[in-house]
Amino acid sequence: MKACPELNSPRSVLIIDNSAESREVFRTVLSTRGIELLEASNARQGLEMLRQHHPRVVVLDLEAQQADDEMLRDEYDHESASQQASLVILGTARRYDAALPKDRVVPKPYHYGPVIRTIERLL
Repeated sequence: MKACPELNSPRSVLIIDNSAESREVFRTVLSTRGIELLEASNARQGLEMLRQHHPRVVVLDLEAQQADDEMLRDEYDHESASQQASLVILGTARRYDAALPKDRVVPKPYHYGPVIRTIERLL
């Protein structure tokens, strides 16, 4: 779990992904754009960080450990809505297909460019 200072800034992003390589790509690209970054390797840890740091955008990889837990996903829905955080889903989940705009549910495999552009637009 990594945290950057001043995470209540409007340009903060929480990445929840069990792949260290994916988190590194997001970290490298987003930090060069002046975006503050939080990272979690599993969904439970990410939910705790969401509650504590209030990022503007949350990127949740559905393959992250515990992300398939229905109750945990309900908590993500509730927390992101109550904090007005934008949720971006990596992977396919029917529950999000109708609930989120098309560009915020990104099926795998994905290219980083469109995901980064979506994050920047939501900030």
